[in-house]
Amino acid sequence: MSVADEDLHVLDIKVKQLKLDYEQYFLGSRPREPQQLRSECQKLIQLYSSTSIRNTALRFRFNSINSRFQAFKRQWDNTQRQIEAGTYKRHVFKANIRDRERGITDEGKGSKRGSAAVAGGEDLFSNYREAAMACGQDVSKLTPEKLERVIAKQRNAVAAKLGSDKIDFRVVVQDGKVKLKASARR
Repeated sequence: MSVADEDLHVLDIKVKQLKLDYEQYFLGSRPREPQQLRSECQKLIQLYSSTSIRNTALRFRFNSINSRFQAFKRQWDNTQRQIEAGTYKRHVFKANIRDRERGITDEGKGSKRGSAAVAGGEDLFSNYREAAMACGQDVSKLTPEKLERVIAKQRNAVAAKLGSDKIDFRVVVQDGKVKLKASARR
């Protein structure tokens, strides 16, 4: 191995490690962007770009490493811009899941509360249906009447358990599943 061949081997390893570090960073397992390793790779790329590589095989190897690094750089910068703008798909997806678990709707309402009575039943049904669709569940056979029957069955059991006839139901998402939670009305 010549010196240039060894240097290209080290550069190749650093670019591969940088790719792994960025993947971990975007997944959230790394707290900070791997800027130091990125600048090291950038400096080596600039060094070899300014020097003449006479060996055709080494020049080809350098050009392929450089092309890969530049493509990764564009991808990382684009993802970073999406994160800063709040449009990165993974983060938006996680935020939506957290909001659903807390009972926050997209419209900015507080919690998805509704009474099982006729007045709030339609609102409860629409909240349940939206949450189920967001979780990827089949809602083609879901009707307000079916949901009302399920609530009626639960109401008797919950009323005996809580010792109150006034029961409120709310839609919650737990572990990717939509559920109805009952609580005594105050």
